Amino acid sequence: MTSAVPPEATSPEAAAILGRRTSLGIEFGSTRIKACLIDDDATVLAVGSHDWENSFVDRLWTYPLDEVWTGLQSAYAALVADAEERHGVRPEGFGAIGVSAMMHGYLPFDSAGELLVPFRTWRNTTTGVAAAELTELFGVNIPLRWSIAHLHQAVVDAEPHVAEIDFVTTLAGYVHRKLTGRRVLGVGDASGMFPIDSTTRDYDAELLERYAGLAAPRAAGIDLAAVLPEVLVAGEAAGELTAEGAALLDPTGALAPGIPFCPPEGDAGTGMVATDAVAPRTGNVSAGTSIFAMVVLERPLGGLHHELDLVTTPAGDTVAMVHCNNGASELAAWAGLFGAFSTAAGTPLGSDAVFDALFGAALEGEADAGGLLAYNHLAGEPIAGLDEGRPLVVRSPDSRLTLPNFVRAQLYGVFGTLSLGMRVLSDEGVELDRMFAHGGMFRTAGVAQRFLAGALDAPVAVAATASEGGAWGIAVLASFLRARTQAAGAGQALDLGAYLDDTVFAGAEFSTAEPLASDVAGFAAYLERYRAGLAVERAAVENLG
Repeated sequence: MTSAVPPEATSPEAAAILGRRTSLGIEFGSTRIKACLIDDDATVLAVGSHDWENSFVDRLWTYPLDEVWTGLQSAYAALVADAEERHGVRPEGFGAIGVSAMMHGYLPFDSAGELLVPFRTWRNTTTGVAAAELTELFGVNIPLRWSIAHLHQAVVDAEPHVAEIDFVTTLAGYVHRKLTGRRVLGVGDASGMFPIDSTTRDYDAELLERYAGLAAPRAAGIDLAAVLPEVLVAGEAAGELTAEGAALLDPTGALAPGIPFCPPEGDAGTGMVATDAVAPRTGNVSAGTSIFAMVVLERPLGGLHHELDLVTTPAGDTVAMVHCNNGASELAAWAGLFGAFSTAAGTPLGSDAVFDALFGAALEGEADAGGLLAYNHLAGEPIAGLDEGRPLVVRSPDSRLTLPNFVRAQLYGVFGTLSLGMRVLSDEGVELDRMFAHGGMFRTAGVAQRFLAGALDAPVAVAATASEGGAWGIAVLASFLRARTQAAGAGQALDLGAYLDDTVFAGAEFSTAEPLASDVAGFAAYLERYRAGLAVERAAVENLG
């Protein structure tokens, strides 16, 4: 219900906030929890964030669940404060809420709702036996990071907790359940747990039966269909904020329960929404701690490719994903080093200024980065054949070690493994009408975007909302829930693609970088050396602790 707007609401933005004509998006990224508030036109009204980091404990990447809630509360409080500073009002309710998070991983709970083992994130590459067995059984690629690979590896290893499993979900599904009480997932996030049948937009029933036969001798009694979350598509109602959920999100008690939720989604799905890339022949690249490309398919692929995942859009359409565990974290570490140097030199620079200076220098680098190579592998990288990562900078005696070449090599390194996978799609004859990019590294205009265009040999577009990323994308999905509900009340249907084109991105401005011939040739030369240099990376993994 829309509340009355008091007289102190002196701007349209304040009136929208107080009238609850807004949607709140919350995304748990790998290094930042972000909240984003938008109005009915998808204009950003307020944002809040909280930095966090995964931990490497007992040779597994994880996050403590108590940090989920302290981080969420911090990001939400920052958003409320930002709304008050910008518009003079504090939100106490919203038209709809959505939760998104990094996909995949493993969060198994018992019947009392207790976590059975520490959260195993998508970065873990310890599921090789399970992934190989499932890929052969299903006839589709099951990557190491998928939830079913983690679950089956626990079965293979006869982990004691398997007998107690009542429910398995992703991080977004976990947070959504705590806030609403519903055990559901958006189809895009669910497609990273277990393969989806694109005709039913639900888990593939035949593959569920095959898994039951495989698991029965080793994990008698486990009913995979019962422990997986219910699958919902974009625009379907996914529950309401409970009183307990409201207290978790806002311990001050100001937030009222009863707010509707859209289906929780993964970061891949929100990235597609944030770039208007949900229709066939469109795609996007999302760069953060990981980097991945999503291409919406117009026909099935010709065969199984270990470099590609088959997932879905939030509406359930099939997508080929090239996912790389390692994105911009190593680049950020080097930027931090240069920032520390500026402080030591007596001319301290903020983070944005450091990135602007380094990216600007990269434009002056040689097209092939002067013979330098940069490997950004902090974690294992299946596409590159690496079970573990070792970040490296490699050069020959005759390479040109300059700041511009060094930074260009680092930027190329972010796109290196991604390019290996994208060439598989090209060999399949997959065609793109448009490719969009989003993520913080694209905030510096015309640099990472230009180099990505050279790496893909295709135009790359960036929207003004590119740096808002998935938090804005899930807020848009929450807004779509409201719009679709209103349309249904009027006896009308509303499609996600049409909603994005006609409402969210109508009149939106995109900056498009066409590939430069020199960049295409330079990156191709870099990638050839990059492939050969992976032998150095493998040797480092084998011989360095």
